[in-house]
Amino acid sequence: MGLGTMMQDYGEPSYWDERYSNESGPFDWYQNFNALAPLIHLYIPIHHQVLVVGCGNSGYFSEGMVNDGYREVVNIDISSVVVEAMQRKYSDRPQLKYIRMDVLDMGAFQTGSFDAVVDKGTLDALMCGNNSKQLAAKMLKEIERITYGAPNYRLRLLRDSCSWTIKLHVIEKFVLEEKTERLTWELTNPVPLDDEGSSVEAILGQNPDVHYIYICIKDDSLRPGMKSMSISNPL
Repeated sequence: MGLGTMMQDYGEPSYWDERYSNESGPFDWYQNFNALAPLIHLYIPIHHQVLVVGCGNSGYFSEGMVNDGYREVVNIDISSVVVEAMQRKYSDRPQLKYIRMDVLDMGAFQTGSFDAVVDKGTLDALMCGNNSKQLAAKMLKEIERITYGAPNYRLRLLRDSCSWTIKLHVIEKFVLEEKTERLTWELTNPVPLDDEGSSVEAILGQNPDVHYIYICIKDDSLRPGMKSMSISNPL
C-alpha cells in the first residue's frame, strides 16, 4: 500500500479498527501531556469539563490530565475497537470516560456540554479522505473548534467556519538528533498573527520544525469561556 493510499484511509473507520486491532501499545500523536501541560494550564482551568476528540489509544494524555487534577475527561473515537480497549484499561478510573462516537455527528451531547475541546490530529485524518473540505467544515461546525495545519493554509478555513478569537502557539517537535542553533519561541507566549498567517514565517522563519497549537475562544455571546485546543503538524 502506497503512502497516498494509506493517508486516504485515515478517514475510514475500518482503517482505524484494523490498526488498533494490530497495534501493540499506546501511541501519542504529535505531543504528550507533559510537553503541553503549561499551555493546558494556561487555558483550561482544572474544574472545566473537557472533551478529547479522536482519542485513539493515547491514554497517557487524558490520564495525565486526570492525574494533574482535572475532574473528568470525556474521550471519543470512531473506532469501536479502541474505545472498548480503553474502557477495559481504565475501568478503575471513573474520571476517564470513553465513548464510541463520530466527531461529525455528536448529537448525543447537548449544546454547551463542554468547556474545552482538545484535538491532536482528528481533522487532518478527515482531510486525507474523500470530500475532505466538506468533512472539515462539518467537523468544525459540529464541535465548534479549530485544528491542524500551517497558519497561512488554515486560518481562513478556521475563521470562515466559526466565530472565534484565535491564538496561535508553537512547540518544537520531538527530535532525537542534537539540535542546531535556531530561533525558539516560548510555549506559553502566543505568536502574533496577521490575517493570512504570514507573520509566523517572518518571526519563525520558513518551515519551522514545530507543531502548531490553535487556541480558539468562543465569542462571549455564544458561550462565555468555551475554549478549544488543537495540536497540529505543519503541512
